[in-house]
Amino acid sequence: MRLATLNLGEKEAAAIRCRLQYFPLATINDRLGTDWPEAILPLLEANRLEELRTWFDGGGEKEMLGRLSKEGIPHDRAVPGPLYRRPGKIWGIGLNYAAHAADLSEKPPTFAPASFMKPDTTVIGPGDDIRIPPQSNRTTAEAELGVVIGRSCKNVEEENWLSAVAGFTCVIDMTAEDILRQNPRYLTLSKSFDTFFSLGPELVTPEEIGDIAALTVATVHNGNVHAQNTVAHMTFSPGRLVSFHSAVMTLLAGDIISTGTPGAAVIAHGDSVECRIDGFAPLVNPVVDLKIKEFEQR
Repeated sequence: MRLATLNLGEKEAAAIRCRLQYFPLATINDRLGTDWPEAILPLLEANRLEELRTWFDGGGEKEMLGRLSKEGIPHDRAVPGPLYRRPGKIWGIGLNYAAHAADLSEKPPTFAPASFMKPDTTVIGPGDDIRIPPQSNRTTAEAELGVVIGRSCKNVEEENWLSAVAGFTCVIDMTAEDILRQNPRYLTLSKSFDTFFSLGPELVTPEEIGDIAALTVATVHNGNVHAQNTVAHMTFSPGRLVSFHSAVMTLLAGDIISTGTPGAAVIAHGDSVECRIDGFAPLVNPVVDLKIKEFEQR
């Protein structure tokens, strides 16, 4: 099953993707008499995603395509937003591909993931501007596979990690690299500017994916693949990341683990950045340098 959050006039609302249409949960509730939470984060927090998926696979999809076919939103006309705007926790993972660590003249971590946290005020969605702040002259964008936690969990065993996962999504993570290079203790600062975490456009549940380790993640800059690698080449697999971080702190429904990038592209005013993952709807964002925008407005 694939879920998205769509911009519907004055509100954002969750919708299920059926083939080339989206059906808002609010419409499904109204027409079919169901009572699903109408936004993704409340759906996860109510622990009803699996119930929704079971309904969808057990006849819900057929019912939507039949009774609601004229009320679906065509895929090419939908305006997706971030999956949700206020995740409880965002864990980022640095240097999780050895090749990317080599690009930065760093040694990949081996004892533990190079983890950091980001505030929810960094979150934007597909098509929103990535804003390079006045404080940075060298900002990078990094495509990543995002893992969305589906339930409150603690000390998850690595072999059972998928039991704690709602699904996966595309992420573009930004870094003010020039700030970070001044001092490694500036990692949180360099990662925390507004618009520095793009999320979406779809939540893809695990059964939609064959072999997660075989997925290719690519950072695409101005239409060209800047760097790509497969999940299998991560130093710490998604399962290990879920297990490790759940041993540090309780993970909650809607928490996100962004699993690391195959390569970071330096971005500039007017650029376009894309996260491209096999079988996922792509995540694309334009870039605006606030220093240039301010100059142009004078």
